[in-house]
Amino acid sequence: MAEATESELPELFLQVSKRIRRSQAARLAPLGLTPAQSRALRIIGRSEEPLRMSALADHLGIVPRSATTVVDALVAAGLITRAPDPANRRSTLVVPTEEGRRTLSRMSQARREAATETFAPLSDEQRETLRALLAALDVQDRC
Repeated sequence: MAEATESELPELFLQVSKRIRRSQAARLAPLGLTPAQSRALRIIGRSEEPLRMSALADHLGIVPRSATTVVDALVAAGLITRAPDPANRRSTLVVPTEEGRRTLSRMSQARREAATETFAPLSDEQRETLRALLAALDVQDRC
């Protein structure tokens, strides 16, 4: 890869990532959610069973105390509930409420709209190529 391309590629990637984040944040704002809260709600909503707070913190890559702050805001908004873990009295479980599930649906729509806007200049073939390249990088990161 040419040196100019090597230095330009990370910068372009970061610019597009920032653009996607700004677009999504703007679409999430009417829902009253920060990006961190929306990410936590998505993780909680995807879980097939109630999620322990410690597991949520691990998924988010944050310390448990920070997860508590995010969960407090989601509980106050009526989007999730917390309950003691019957299998471990020291653990707390979180689950989405019905309003939380409706908000997840609206969030999903907002994310699709942001992606459509961002990737609109690309052809279907270019989008597929980009998807495949990003998936390859993601797999490499997980190894």
